[in-house]
Amino acid sequence: MKNIWSRIGLICLALLVGQLTQFSFMIASAAGEAGMERYELSIVSSDTSLSGAYTSRQEYFQLPSHWQVKEATLNLDYQVSQLALEDRSSITLEVNGVSLYSFRPNLEMEGKQRLTVSIPSELLVAGTNSIAMIGNVMTVIDDILCAPEDDRDNWLQLYSSSSINFRYLEDSLKGTIRDFAERFSSIDSMNKSLNAITIPEGASPSEMEAAVYALSGFAKSNSQQDKQIPIISFDNEYFESKRFVTAVALYDHLPVKLQALIGNPELQGKALIQLVESDNQWVLIVTSSDDEQLVKAGRLLANGQLVSQLDTSSKIVDANTDVATPSVTIGQNIVLSETGDKVSGPRHQERAYFVALPANRSIADASKINLDFRYAKNLDFDSSMVTVLINNTPIGSKKLSNELADGDSLTLTIPKNMNISGNFSVVVAFDLEIANAACLQDQSNMPWAFVTKDSMLQLKTKDRTDLLFNNYPYPFLRDGVFNEVAVVLPKESDSNTYLSVSNLFNLLGQYAEGNTGNVVFYNDEVVEETLKIHNVIAIGSYQNNKVIRSINDHLYFKFDSAGNGLLSNEKMSIETNYGTRLGSLQLLNSPFEAGHGLLAVTAADPQYYQLASKLIASSQMTWRISGDGATIDRDGNINAFRFKQDAVQDQPSAISSITERTDVLYFTIAAGLVLMLVLVSLILLFRKYRKRGDRNNA
Repeated sequence: MKNIWSRIGLICLALLVGQLTQFSFMIASAAGEAGMERYELSIVSSDTSLSGAYTSRQEYFQLPSHWQVKEATLNLDYQVSQLALEDRSSITLEVNGVSLYSFRPNLEMEGKQRLTVSIPSELLVAGTNSIAMIGNVMTVIDDILCAPEDDRDNWLQLYSSSSINFRYLEDSLKGTIRDFAERFSSIDSMNKSLNAITIPEGASPSEMEAAVYALSGFAKSNSQQDKQIPIISFDNEYFESKRFVTAVALYDHLPVKLQALIGNPELQGKALIQLVESDNQWVLIVTSSDDEQLVKAGRLLANGQLVSQLDTSSKIVDANTDVATPSVTIGQNIVLSETGDKVSGPRHQERAYFVALPANRSIADASKINLDFRYAKNLDFDSSMVTVLINNTPIGSKKLSNELADGDSLTLTIPKNMNISGNFSVVVAFDLEIANAACLQDQSNMPWAFVTKDSMLQLKTKDRTDLLFNNYPYPFLRDGVFNEVAVVLPKESDSNTYLSVSNLFNLLGQYAEGNTGNVVFYNDEVVEETLKIHNVIAIGSYQNNKVIRSINDHLYFKFDSAGNGLLSNEKMSIETNYGTRLGSLQLLNSPFEAGHGLLAVTAADPQYYQLASKLIASSQMTWRISGDGATIDRDGNINAFRFKQDAVQDQPSAISSITERTDVLYFTIAAGLVLMLVLVSLILLFRKYRKRGDRNNA
């Protein structure tokens, strides 16, 4: 009996331990679940229609290195042709080149459909990832006649609402400047507004300058270009809610709390960049007792290469610290691919390349693309070809041939009438046709093509110097660096002023390739003589900025005599009350010195010039304005105008045309030398026979 009760007791104890273990596991799971973050990432930039029986689309996305992805769910929104054969059509998804999921479209459902698929986390990597959507949309059933597919009937529509939902855990911040910088401008920090650059209320010119240099560095690494990094003051109500903060200030202007975290370091002739943690907030303190060194520390943060090497929590900057970025190369040979790229599959296949170019530079005459490639020999060479497109515009094609399959090339001159400026894309498109492809059931011997690493662009560029928003950010950036910029702030700056500055320099920072240019800040008491050497950005209203008052007669949208609102002009009628709540951007020839520009970011009320600054805060907004004057109201109504007379296109001189074409230059030199030799020979012959005639006469 005793043994029975002992056994019952052991069983009860085992059950109790099991229940406790399960309960502990549930608690641990709930804790892990609670610690997970969520993020939704769009994977199709815009609604896209793909045509052809065999078609594909590849998109890229970035994953931060500090994410531990636990779950990833793809939501693909799509629609297929109503003529597609359900039992013969399919769509395949690939992640980083690995096939993930294939399915046949459900033709009983009309309109947009959604597919939800789980992505194994082991397929994802930190950094760049790719996702490919491959459509095999068949509409023809007549195998006996081998009827060709009609590309107009074979289409697959992908919608921009397609996304990947991530659930992830964050690695602990390692306490290094490098790790902080990555998290400061990562996709989750940008989308959740977890970051800010903070400065003292009424910041000094050196503090503002250092802050915008730091901002330009962080903006450069921000992939969410529709999101901006704000500049706020230490006493701003949102300061405490920011998880990642870069605090820029002279030591005496730092909040007492931040001073306590770094102690009392020796900062005369030096600057300190120190990462500290306080109340679940990571703060990168950039400080000095010396204005010049504070600015230099800001320039260091604008050098992405240096920042990525700072595996420590602090950095001292002094007169011997080299913070400058390498000089920006403008005219250059650009390799399309470091290792080469392969495309495979029948019909139309593409490979796209992104080329970065300073925004104020446009492609000049004699720029070329040299394409080196090879391809399979099982093609129908009567129909197969390669085409090169720039910004989706074809610039040339070549028919493929069996004789050149092992090593082919194509050299194309970029047409001068394309007016390409700033960043652009190059697409190499192959049409790999197979004879009687409609009859082939075995697709194992797919055709292929390979773009080699010897393919390159030979670019020659020139300045675009018209003062128009079409050429913005010129004149404030030139050849990838700040171009002697002077920012004139209102007499008293507030949060709207600081947000206006951050809006402007988020976009300028994205375009800036180097940190060697200059940005200086002044209040509205600055004398006109000082502004002569600068391209000026004036922020404020008629009433709070003396410089704007002084140039009112030069503005396209002028203020009334009391400065209460903007007036009508030859382009736009403005009602009196409406003029008080209208923000404007005006890009003028500088009234202080010919050859420079002035941007007025102005309105009667600070909230409206801050609203106007949003028009040039991101490339997505800048495309909505053109000309040299624009307005926006609180309802989002935007008007853009051109006030300057149309500039006559500068016709290249014969000398400049010759110097840009080296082949013509060499020919001209050779011809000149031959002409000189002929002239010298004629002179010598003339002298010879004149002397002989003189002797005969004698």
